[in-house]
Amino acid sequence: MSKTFETKRLFAKLDAAAPKGYAAGLHIRFAAPLISNSTYDEKWTEYYTMNAYGLRDPIIGWGLSCEGVIRWSELELPDPFNIWGQAAEYGLKYGLAISCGPMQSRTIVGVSRDDREFTNQEAEHIAGIVRTLHEIAEPKTELTKAQLQALRCIADGDRHAAAAAKLGISESALKARLVSARDRLLARTTSEAIQRAKEYRLL
Repeated sequence: MSKTFETKRLFAKLDAAAPKGYAAGLHIRFAAPLISNSTYDEKWTEYYTMNAYGLRDPIIGWGLSCEGVIRWSELELPDPFNIWGQAAEYGLKYGLAISCGPMQSRTIVGVSRDDREFTNQEAEHIAGIVRTLHEIAEPKTELTKAQLQALRCIADGDRHAAAAAKLGISESALKARLVSARDRLLARTTSEAIQRAKEYRLL
């Protein structure tokens, strides 16, 4: 089973456990997650982004300084922009914040529901999903020589046919190398794989 498939499966489990959705940032580095996903109300997500609430969100503030799981109602950080109150208007009334991983590669997830607090058992279940997601999404900092060659050709602007000819392989073999590189880097596209390879200083 590929890591990409397993990551999607775990995100689906997280969604099933969060009636009003979730927002996840996996392996946050240099203020940006390597993988992010959200199933919150699109209007809330748009409003949140438009107002740059990511810089002011108490969940992110807590997640960057603590590890574990906590109910939103138990967070004692200031909320001068009333993000909690505004989120509640979109149905995000109760929730959990989950944080795990080292400071230089932290995973922070928020999950929500609108009817009641999450139980301790639900919190433990969700925290387990998040920890597994964090482990599976651990970025690989090594690629095979063949994978690197294939990515480098595309990064240099070669089309598939030209890259395959340059490497002396078939076009289908080139595509297989690109697919395996994407899977290893947990990238959805070849351009994303190239970007991540550059971030890890592989290219």
